[in-house]
Amino acid sequence: MSTHAHAHGHSHGLVDPSIKRSREGLRAVGLALLVLGLTAVAQTIVFVTVGSVALLADLIHNFGDALTAVPLGIAFALRSIVAERRAGLFVVLAIFVSACVAGYEAIARLVDPRDPEALGVLAAAGAVGFAGNWIAAGIRTRAGRALDSAALVADGAHARADAYVSLAVVASAVGGAGGLQAADPLIGLGITVVILRITWASWKTVRGAHHGH
Repeated sequence: MSTHAHAHGHSHGLVDPSIKRSREGLRAVGLALLVLGLTAVAQTIVFVTVGSVALLADLIHNFGDALTAVPLGIAFALRSIVAERRAGLFVVLAIFVSACVAGYEAIARLVDPRDPEALGVLAAAGAVGFAGNWIAAGIRTRAGRALDSAALVADGAHARADAYVSLAVVASAVGGAGGLQAADPLIGLGITVVILRITWASWKTVRGAHHGH
């Protein structure tokens, strides 16, 4: 009896209606994936045209962000709190990998400078990234709080920070218009630092869920 109580004692009453929770979790994950997928595709089309590192960093991150939906979706489908927590760790790893890639690209472009072209298009791509991430963040955060899912809350925080990162792409376009060739890779490096900070914050959120209940 006590073992059974212990097994469900940290669920906050959310595991019992687990089918409803699973459905709502999957809906939130799927909707955010659709929004971010469309955002990343739009940004890819622009990157092929303008070749901006700041945009590449943002775009890589958006694709990585979209991919974190896969383990989260599986966890909700399995209705497994343990799988959900592991998915949270995967989210943190995905954020870290995207930071490494963005940093590498920015340093490579500092060593071998190149002017981004079509600055108006680049600014528009940054604005698209901002909107897509902001919407995805809202979907994930609301669902994460409603379902008491640390992994979804971490993913929401990740997408919200990404929205601000996308605004840096707009800043890169403005810097380029002002003739600052180094602005693009330097903003790419700035984005890398932001992503590393998000990695740490998300790690603390997910780790808290492991030990908190």
